[in-house]
This record gives sequence, structure tokens and C-alpha cells, in this order.
Amino acid sequence: MTDAPKRTPLYDLHVELGGKMVDFAGWEMPVQYPLGIMGEHKQCREKAGLFDVSHMGQVILRGANVAAQLEKLAPSSFTNLKEGKARYTFFTNDNGGIMDDLIVSNAGDHFFVVVNASMRHQDIPHMEKHLEGVEVTEIFDRALVAVQGPSAENVVGALCPAACDMTFMETIVADINGVSCRLSRLGYTGEDGYEISIPEDRAVEITRAFLAHPDCEPAGLGARDSLRLEAGLCLYGNDIDNDTSPVEASLTWAMQKRRREEGGFPGAARIQKELTEGAGRKLVGIKPLGRAPARQGVEVHSAEGSPIGSITSGGFGPTVGGPVAMGYVAAGHGAPDEQVSLIIRGKAQPAEIVALPFVTQNYKR
Repeated sequence: MTDAPKRTPLYDLHVELGGKMVDFAGWEMPVQYPLGIMGEHKQCREKAGLFDVSHMGQVILRGANVAAQLEKLAPSSFTNLKEGKARYTFFTNDNGGIMDDLIVSNAGDHFFVVVNASMRHQDIPHMEKHLEGVEVTEIFDRALVAVQGPSAENVVGALCPAACDMTFMETIVADINGVSCRLSRLGYTGEDGYEISIPEDRAVEITRAFLAHPDCEPAGLGARDSLRLEAGLCLYGNDIDNDTSPVEASLTWAMQKRRREEGGFPGAARIQKELTEGAGRKLVGIKPLGRAPARQGVEVHSAEGSPIGSITSGGFGPTVGGPVAMGYVAAGHGAPDEQVSLIIRGKAQPAEIVALPFVTQNYKR
């Protein structure tokens, strides 16, 4: 028997709002609302969408040397991460592959970590085992919502004026409707926005208050996926996994210079070799030239007809107005405007390599 899917503190609200619920990573989550995926996507690009991301793992790390300990597991720099700042990073394995990607925030007297829902069963024991002298506490009594879009500052700022002063990758604790919440100015859509950790007993009340703003509508997993794909953001399990290195995935920007040079993290030998000599493949944007979307697993062929890679994420890009995809191609390929073919249902369909992202990221720097 499989376990019944878990429910977030906002489950009843999703049902009330007409959310179509599906099983996602063991959680009952809304894939869309009556507005529809296209409408929710457009809402987020033009105004603001609210996503329930309470299924993500929220973890508190306490100890005298949390930053230095984290540097043993991830190739990013944390010892110079200032209080109130967040950083995108990933755990690497001994082979230099990516175990999971996550957000690490310096919250002053502790570090606050958010991991992917599907990988929490792996990441939390991994931290407990390897972070010496660090107390690892997963918190289960808080919801997590993301308000994303160009109007996000107006929506969140109406209830929490301090939110307006934040810039991208900053985190604060502030009151919303008299409730102490953690706000982080970041997200997964390519738009400006916030992720807000809220005590679960007040989560519905505060979510309703955000949705009462005329510029804010609920959005589900469908729009979340099309938004992140247009923004060129990797999805763990699709575009990055245990076999994929950060160099292959074009994530070297998340490894600060000191860490790239000194190593000292799992898989450093492979990663440093690829940094010096280049990787055997690389992640690129791919634009099908017809109307048919290219889904995960579709083969990519060179102009000459030989296989050079495969699609890892693909679908319709509502803002782009056509199909968009990401995938890996062999070294020596992948220059923008390179013409390729996609083998869709046994037929070669024309496509071209394009620079990521498809839609310019709109963060408040």
C-alpha cells in the first residue's frame, strides 16, 4: 500500500477556489484553477500569481560553524554570506553530480534552508549525517507561499511595508497581519516576488489577504512549470540529477570563485576538471520551429542527422507564443542559432538552439 498524499495547510482553500488537485511528490497540490494554466501564467507575467509551495522542506540549521560545515556539502561560499542574504546552491555527490538544488539563507542566529519536496527524504538525513556540530531541524508547522509577478511588491507590500525595501535574494522576518513571517525576495518564475513562511494556523487568513488584492490570483503547478521553463530555470529530476554536473547544467555562476579554485566539496575533482577542460555536454535552450511541443526524452539530432542529445524539459511557452524546451547537447554543439532536428513521434521536426532564458528575468536587484 502506498501512503495517501499529504495535504498542505491551504488544501481546503485550494478546493474552495476551484483548484484541480493532483498528487505531486506525495502531496495533493493544485495543478490549476478555473483561470486555467494559460491565464495563470499570463497573470504572473503581467500582475501577480500566488503559489502554495508548502510541500517544500523548510529546515533550520543551528550551530557555531554552520557556514563552514555547509561548504563541505555544496560548492558555494557560505562563510561570507551576510546576515539577511539568501543563496541558490546544490548538494553534490562524490561523482560531481547534483543531489538536489536548494536555497540557503543566513538568518542571523541560524541558517534557513528550503529543499525540494521530492528530495527532503534524502537531503535532511544527508545534512544530519555530515554537518558536524550542527542541529538540523525540519519545521512542519509553517506554510510556504510564493507571490510572484511584477505586482508582487504591491500585493505583499500592502500588508507588509518592509517588503518594499527588500532586493533580490534578501530575507527578513516581519509582521503580516500581526503574524511574524519570514519573507525572502526570490522565487521560481523569473519574475520579481517573494516566498513567505507563515505559521500554519494563520496561513489561510494571510493567503486570503494576499488574494484579496485586485492584482493577485491563485496559480498552480502547471503555470509554475511553464513560467520556470520560459525563465530557463532547472527542475530537479528533469534538467539536473545525480549524474549531471553543475558545469554541464550551466550553473557555474552558483559556485563562487574561491570554491571553484579550492575545492573541498564532494565531486570536486570532476567539477574542477570540467571547469578547466570543458564538459562533454551542456544545457541549452531549444526552440521548436513548428507548433508541436517537444517533451522530455525527445532526441536532438544535428543538421547532418546524427544524435547529439535530448530534451529534458519542454512544453508550450505562453509568453513566447510557441513551444520552448531545454536539453543537453554534446560538446561542439549548442551555439545560438544552430539548426537541429527533434525526433517527435518518429519524425524529424526543425528546431534551433537559442540562448536561455526565453523570457528575460525580472528580479529587483
